[in-house]
Amino acid sequence: MLTILGDKQRFCDGVSRRDFLKIGGLALGGMSLVDVLAAEARAGLRVPQHKAIIMVFLCGGPPHQDMFDLKPDAPDTIRGEFKPIKTNVSGIEICELMPRLAKMMDKTALIRSLVGARDEHTSHLCMSGYTTAEYNQGKWPSLGSVVSKLQGPVHPTIPPFVSLSPKMGHAPWANPGEAGFLGLAHTPFLPHGPVMQDMTLKGISATRMADRRRLLASVDRFRREADAQVEGADALTQRAFDVLTSNKVAQALDLSTEDPKLREKYGRGSLDNVDDGGPMWNDGLLIARRLVETGVRCVTLGYGRWDYHGDNFGQCRKRLPILDQGVSVLIQDIHDRGLDKDVSVVVWGDFGRTPRINKEAGRDHWPAVSCALLAGGGMRTGQVIGSTTADGGYADDRPVDYKEVMATLYQRMGIYGTPVPGADTRPNYLLPDHAPMAELI
Repeated sequence: MLTILGDKQRFCDGVSRRDFLKIGGLALGGMSLVDVLAAEARAGLRVPQHKAIIMVFLCGGPPHQDMFDLKPDAPDTIRGEFKPIKTNVSGIEICELMPRLAKMMDKTALIRSLVGARDEHTSHLCMSGYTTAEYNQGKWPSLGSVVSKLQGPVHPTIPPFVSLSPKMGHAPWANPGEAGFLGLAHTPFLPHGPVMQDMTLKGISATRMADRRRLLASVDRFRREADAQVEGADALTQRAFDVLTSNKVAQALDLSTEDPKLREKYGRGSLDNVDDGGPMWNDGLLIARRLVETGVRCVTLGYGRWDYHGDNFGQCRKRLPILDQGVSVLIQDIHDRGLDKDVSVVVWGDFGRTPRINKEAGRDHWPAVSCALLAGGGMRTGQVIGSTTADGGYADDRPVDYKEVMATLYQRMGIYGTPVPGADTRPNYLLPDHAPMAELI
């Protein structure tokens, strides 16, 4: 791997610029001056309009009946402590702890009858539509990897698939999405992952990237030292070098250039993980918007920890307002920038929670039904899709499979029904047994 040392400045709540300028897995065999200068020239080109997805994964299984599907008439052992409030769409009510989203329900679509989960704490289902067992059997790639394969980069210096999920105590929640049978070239780019370490390109700093002679001299020295170990640059390492030379991704990650007022609207949150889950980092939501505006096609991030077997209501009182603030401003920001027809947002988790409150004032795992919030992407919003039984335990009307949501996202990207070449070159069709949701498109 390769690192180009930058100035020791800080941004994104403590993450250093140097961290973001580290590029992993870089093999420079075959790179020439023409390649370097072409990458530099490409960096100044305007990114064309494109379709994109921001996926917010709520690690651990969010309590659907305490967020978007309250049951105020159920017994107190089921209904919980929160009251529903009206939204700006007649007939739709959500939790009192989410007043910001309530005021913009016309810009979202709620699914209250999400089915198809298993009792497994992993991101696989949300990232691909497939359970862990299905992935292990067919190595089905995640949505971001499929988009990378079928649509490629908007611009050679911008990775099509980026994950902002950091390491977590429970590693399966941090999984940003597997490339599966598509191979390593379509894995997500991890701006602050472990691949961004190990080797330093001596003799040049990021502030002198424009100095071609110094860059070339350093590259040439590296190539001479690495020739014995490296045979050539493959797609993954070429992409890493393109990202490095353009610096566009680093600029999108650098929130010091963002309007401070907008950043405060998002609510910065914290980079500290919540227990063994992810951070509630609202800066990450803002960065996701900046990345898709730069040219990234798919951004995923693990957000918080929602596995509340105990003190469910105390935890929700702390966590739901932060989520409410970040997601509501993200959706409004997308609309304000004219991206609402092109950028889809989905917020969901691994499964739902039990209807009955346990003796620890918590709710346990409940894969029978869950919820999702969608926005943007030109989808039909201001509606609720599906309903659950009186106790919130099962889908009552219009059960919606995770795979249907995934098919809808593919359709919004313009690739549903497109064959995906597998490892054996035979075409694999995207979720052939599940159609996009007619209610949304």
